[in-house]
Amino acid sequence: MSTVPGRAPVLTLDTLVRLKRGPAGASAPEPVHRLTVPDGMTAPLGCDAISVPAHLGPLLMPRLPRMGCVYADEAHWWWLVPSDSDYALEWPAPARYATGAILPDSPRLPGLIHRPDGTLPYTPPIPLYLALCRLTGTAPIWSRPISA
Repeated sequence: MSTVPGRAPVLTLDTLVRLKRGPAGASAPEPVHRLTVPDGMTAPLGCDAISVPAHLGPLLMPRLPRMGCVYADEAHWWWLVPSDSDYALEWPAPARYATGAILPDSPRLPGLIHRPDGTLPYTPPIPLYLALCRLTGTAPIWSRPISA
């Protein structure tokens, strides 16, 4: 914050970013967890994640021609995909798309259960999307009838 003689303090963008939102004395927000790329891997396309209930995870694995990093806990499994893998796709329920691989509802980070060979952490999104559609009985977006 800078001051000008005879005027109120000037708030800069940096100061505003640091200000807390919410009423005074409010409890601290829950920590936000983000899936990280393992050491030795790079994510040149950025990272998002697809979450599915844990019971679907083992059913998806054999249906995928290639898997990237997969994380799991008791409730969910997450697959890392390139950023914007939700563009023009409606991921079938109960899958959830996590932009930036941020897991806001997760009490802690899940463990890495699969790491691919090589340096890229991604599961190809289209095969993952098709496998999820198949498991959930959902028609892929491009094969649904168009209404007039």
